[in-house]
Amino acid sequence: MVERRIVVDTLRLNYQGLLNVNEFYRVMDKWFREKGFDKYEKRNFEQVFKSGRQIEIEIEPWKKVNDYAKEVMKIVFLFTNVKDVVIKKDGHNINMQQGKVAITFMGYLETDWENKWEGTPWTFFLRAVFDQYVYKINTDKFYSLVAEDTMHLYNTLKAYLNLQRYY
Repeated sequence: MVERRIVVDTLRLNYQGLLNVNEFYRVMDKWFREKGFDKYEKRNFEQVFKSGRQIEIEIEPWKKVNDYAKEVMKIVFLFTNVKDVVIKKDGHNINMQQGKVAITFMGYLETDWENKWEGTPWTFFLRAVFDQYVYKINTDKFYSLVAEDTMHLYNTLKAYLNLQRYY
């Protein structure tokens, strides 16, 4: 059975103002490719209201660290009151969106994700001992890797949105 341990728990990023939703998504996608993550888009839907559109996206990017451990993030985007606006910049019209964005980041470390240590009670016991005493140094390194990657993505998206304060 896969053991999923929470490393980063509900890190939030809020923004209100102008942004290009497609470009925002491309920045995130480029970050995943550069860092070697595969992406699983769990949910992506849009609703239209009188006050504007609401877009909800849930993504679970993952990266195999080794045969025993896997780094997983869960990112939930909620765009509310999104309205299309046209901005003039240097004599060119630029299509943008205005609205609110709430992003939640979570980082996990999954161990034994291939279920190699679950065959018998004996191997399950060996895995528990192995995790506690033998492989603990490497597992701690994997925890820091998950935290580092989650914070780097958080800071990248925050820089794109030009935020000046923490939420």
